[in-house]
Amino acid sequence: MQPIVKTNGAEIPALGFGTFRMPGPEVLDIVPKALQLGFRHVDTAQIYGNEAEVGTAIQQSGVPRSDIFLTTKVWVDKYARGSFAASVDESLRKLKTDYVDMLLLHWPGSPVPMAERLEGLNAVRDAGKVRNIGVSNFNTHQMDEAARLSKAPLATNQVEYHPYLDQLKVLEDAERLGMSITAYYAMADGKVPKDPVLNDIGSHHGKSAAQVVLRWLIQQHGVVTLSKTSTASRLKENFDIFDFHLTVDEMKAIHALARPDGRIVNPQGLAPVWDKAA
Repeated sequence: MQPIVKTNGAEIPALGFGTFRMPGPEVLDIVPKALQLGFRHVDTAQIYGNEAEVGTAIQQSGVPRSDIFLTTKVWVDKYARGSFAASVDESLRKLKTDYVDMLLLHWPGSPVPMAERLEGLNAVRDAGKVRNIGVSNFNTHQMDEAARLSKAPLATNQVEYHPYLDQLKVLEDAERLGMSITAYYAMADGKVPKDPVLNDIGSHHGKSAAQVVLRWLIQQHGVVTLSKTSTASRLKENFDIFDFHLTVDEMKAIHALARPDGRIVNPQGLAPVWDKAA
């Protein structure tokens, strides 16, 4: 049974299936298989251009919508008061549902005042279109500001997180605010499967380096992780992480892989000034 991360009212399946850079036909092929296998958390975004296929895939999976935790994200050009709600309505139409379980502000980079963005998030939540709200790619200063300005508690901050990037400051801030962290880019753009330390740890458990990292993430308090694959055989591998436990020493060895240049995703104009590792 996969663990659930409980955070500021949300109950989030600890392992999600992410659809970033996944074209529509691939979504239609792989998302129903992921849901049939046991995934119960699907992550998309307006900017991914595949919300409609995600909605169809959920319908075609045979898994009841009410059993699935569905996340989407508002793109930065829709933050203003005049376009926020309409963009969410459009997302719901494409996703073929009358609510999403989580709605996030996708990136902080925008001239729209933070208070106005949070007003938009809270309004769609109050209207019943969104069960939980949160942010993505926010630094700790922005997390604090957003939490202060939001009427409803924020449930998560979705950020890049893998063994090569120390996110301790963000994790500590999230815990203080009662929020979870949702990790994306867990495989660090293909570095993880080749890592000798991770492969060595995996060999002690009969697991791959990828499984070790997904386990390392969900074994941390308040951490949810997204996995992604376009290969059906890899789906089962990614899901097969609930039957082993990493030791304290193994967890430390993985944390020790972090390095100052470990960040991969840093789009100019969208990204904040990131927190420096402790």
